[in-house]
Amino acid sequence: MNYEAEARARWSNTDAYREHKEKTKHYSKEKWAEVNDGLMKIFAEFAVCKDSGAASDSVEAKALAAKLQAYITEHYYTCTAEILTGLGKMYMEDERFKNTIDTYSEGTAAYAANAIHEFCKEIR
Repeated sequence: MNYEAEARARWSNTDAYREHKEKTKHYSKEKWAEVNDGLMKIFAEFAVCKDSGAASDSVEAKALAAKLQAYITEHYYTCTAEILTGLGKMYMEDERFKNTIDTYSEGTAAYAANAIHEFCKEIR
């Protein structure tokens, strides 16, 4: 199953999915690449933060979680604390996401997931 078909099967009945379809319907191939690259740059920043020795519950790490939430909201769909929490779990538990995120530095997916968890505890 490709990613789009999987997303449709899992989330097509949600407001976030409908918002995503509306917000991105005019994205060109180049715009998709630009937006997706911007998202991945945030994970690269998580790797730098992790490798600097900052704890996943540090101000810096939680600021990156907030940045990620704002980026997703701006470019994809409204990313609530509940959605962000679910994404954090997916980044760590789904091997496809984990392996992609960990290309920046081993353990980045788990670090980002923990930072997201800590950030979301504060904003709920």
